[in-house]
Amino acid sequence: MKRPLLALGALLALGACTGDSEPGPLPGEDIVDAGAHVDAGVPDAGMEVDAGTDTDAGVDAGSRPVDPFADRVTAYQLGDSAGFGQDRFPDVVLGPPVGAGQFAGSLDVLSLGRGGTITLEFTDLFAVDGPGVDLLVFENPFQKYGGDIYAETASVSVSDDGVTWFDFPCAPTDKDGGYPGCAGTHPVLSAPDNGVSPTDPAVAGGDGFDLADVGLSRARFVRLTDTGLNSYGGTSGGFDLDALSVVNGQLPDGGVP
Repeated sequence: MKRPLLALGALLALGACTGDSEPGPLPGEDIVDAGAHVDAGVPDAGMEVDAGTDTDAGVDAGSRPVDPFADRVTAYQLGDSAGFGQDRFPDVVLGPPVGAGQFAGSLDVLSLGRGGTITLEFTDLFAVDGPGVDLLVFENPFQKYGGDIYAETASVSVSDDGVTWFDFPCAPTDKDGGYPGCAGTHPVLSAPDNGVSPTDPAVAGGDGFDLADVGLSRARFVRLTDTGLNSYGGTSGGFDLDALSVVNGQLPDGGVP
């Protein structure tokens, strides 16, 4: 059992960190309907942040082991009170979650700040609509003394082509209901060193999303946007992204892993 004191220590450490925010512009958007919208530009035009997993010289993409985590950041724009995690960006939001358990918030995160947004891409394993949850989003919420969850929320949008987007309805003011449809509401239990699967919604923690809820059969891109209703101050304000993972996946050639 994890000690509740860890939660306070993680929170204080997160609030004490400082950094400078250098937001990049995002492409414009035109609304198509209540569930989907189309970007006016290519999602990574002039804003691509590549972690090196796809385009490093001498690396054969076909020889890389397939993993269920986000592979690169294609666009981002940080808001006020962002900055924490930028010294490790983009790697800090790629790869597996580094959960700190039920009673502590991980520091392996990027703070988006007020209204900040980030778009990530899966390149070797895409999320597809299958049984139940298809995609997990990991932030760093934790359970406080008394049982309440300290949560900072973001809305989630998904796309197969990076142009047409489908938005999961998010209720960031419904605290009593657990902020339904939002990311950032469940503690993260999976970490690389604890043997807890990051792709099993029953044990991983984090927030699950079913592509059927937005009528999309496959998602290669995920966009997270801070709801603007979180805690802001210093450089650790707003939604703190740890990682993404694919639960139901498909290889680029249409096969299954």
